[in-house]
Amino acid sequence: MDVGVAKIIGVLLFMEVIASGYRFGADGLSMNYYMLSCPFADLIVKNTVTSALQDDPTLAAGLVRMHFHDCFIQGCDGSILIDSTKDNTAEKDSPANLSLRGYEVIDNAKEQLEDQCPGVVSCADILAMAARDAVFWVGGPFYEIPKGRKDGRRSRIEDTINLPFPTSNATELIRQFGQRGFTAQEMVALSGAHTLGVARCASFKNRLSGGDISVDSEFAKTLSNTCSGGDDAEQPFDPTRNSFDNLYFNTLQRKSGLLFSDQALFTSPQTRPIVNGYAFNEAMFFLDFQQAIVKMGTLDVKEGSKGEVRLTCRQIN
Repeated sequence: MDVGVAKIIGVLLFMEVIASGYRFGADGLSMNYYMLSCPFADLIVKNTVTSALQDDPTLAAGLVRMHFHDCFIQGCDGSILIDSTKDNTAEKDSPANLSLRGYEVIDNAKEQLEDQCPGVVSCADILAMAARDAVFWVGGPFYEIPKGRKDGRRSRIEDTINLPFPTSNATELIRQFGQRGFTAQEMVALSGAHTLGVARCASFKNRLSGGDISVDSEFAKTLSNTCSGGDDAEQPFDPTRNSFDNLYFNTLQRKSGLLFSDQALFTSPQTRPIVNGYAFNEAMFFLDFQQAIVKMGTLDVKEGSKGEVRLTCRQIN
């Protein structure tokens, strides 16, 4: 083959690969969305997250939960990152979000990306990538995500009423997640993210009044002891709060789920077999979690003119 022809074919093949990465057009989600506009975006976020977690491993839970709380309200658009103003109380100041942590990690990554690629990488994408990297850093599965989310222009406290409550039963959880296109299996897999982090006494003290027969009596004593420190006292969801594993599901089998909504997954005949499966087979949990969180990361994303790329993640442009 003529060398010139070979070069042309090579260029065409390369262009085809790039085009496939932009299969929904420049505004659509794609694994290769930043290949040309900001090729080191993933690496910058990963290094930022790694550095932060080396200093404070507990931030992993905050980053993963923040991504979920972002996507469940108005879609994955970075609305959870916006600060309140005198005219608007934002999502992050809702009682349901006061325990979220890691905002400074997102700010740090955004500053570096603005230096490298001004006005290119959205805060919504940074948050999705940070959650991915946090899961992997604490021993969970690695998963790749499509990028190209735009940042939303709305963040209001009243919207957080749509977040799942710690007092929800399995039927309510199945309904809530079902409204967003998730199966009961996917809901239980995503709930497995509670293998990380802690909850405040205010979220589970209602279980200590004696009426909740789903809680183990010895575990109830542990929770009572925790709550003696007040509403802000913290209790880990499982014994390995900074490791992504399947111990969360083992705790449910022992009637030691921290929140009522956790234990409800084992109490309900509809979801108990899923819990048992994940408790027995960590690899199956990891696989299902990967698929479910990638799906969650595409909830109602803003594309093109429906959103923007914020200059700072804490305020709209």
